[in-house]
Amino acid sequence: MGRTPFDDLYEQPDPRTYFRVLGALDYRTPHHAQEVFRRLAAARSTQLAESAAVLDICCSYGINAALLNHDLTWDDLYTHYTSPQAKALSTTELIAWDRTYYAARRRHDAVPVTGLDVSAPALDYALAVGLLNEAYAENLETAPPSPALRRAARDIRLITVTGGASFLSPRTFRPLLTAADAPVWVAAFVLRTGSYHPIAAGLLSHGLVTEKATGTTFPQRRFTSAQEQQYAVDAVTAAGEDPRGRETDGYFHTALHLSRPPEDAEAFPLTALS
Repeated sequence: MGRTPFDDLYEQPDPRTYFRVLGALDYRTPHHAQEVFRRLAAARSTQLAESAAVLDICCSYGINAALLNHDLTWDDLYTHYTSPQAKALSTTELIAWDRTYYAARRRHDAVPVTGLDVSAPALDYALAVGLLNEAYAENLETAPPSPALRRAARDIRLITVTGGASFLSPRTFRPLLTAADAPVWVAAFVLRTGSYHPIAAGLLSHGLVTEKATGTTFPQRRFTSAQEQQYAVDAVTAAGEDPRGRETDGYFHTALHLSRPPEDAEAFPLTALS
């Protein structure tokens, strides 16, 4: 047995089930990513002297965009979507409520975010409430990007990933980086149960050097069973990492990987951004 699948969470018309189910497992990766992604977007915007456009891969309901561009925390979102008020609404009513909710909390330094995910319902919600500027329901592991996605990728300056690196390969990143008309940074929170080396090698072919944040990992969520925990402990050990004090304590953990041109890595040290 490997990881427990949660595919059905991403096929709902709104994120209430997502927050109810994953919140019960203390899922936290977007929380850990929030300030990191804000610092990266700010660094890129400063470097470029304009708002750095972001592409969030495996974006689902636009949660990373919500946390990046609004004065909200992960706990705020959990409370919002599991509240009695939210439970009582239809999806149409929730979307109307959420448009106002997010608009009232929009940050002055918000950046444009494009979403990429295989779930059309999740993307439809994120677009409807104003979290994403554009969205593409495409799987680049199995098919090349549409012409529209290629056009959108021209302006991308930062790619973010929090929930899908285990399902990705260089096939997803290659056409996006090829289409971009300037260097792109790639930031990914990656489960320790697998290797990021194939993706890092693919990014290197586009001139991006990958650094891994050392000294810290980030709890992702609690295990659903003893069997899932044993899978994680075995997989982390096989990957050459030490599960003690992390996976042995009951949680999946992720590590932050940041890929950039060498000169950008020198100008903006990872220790100041992570």
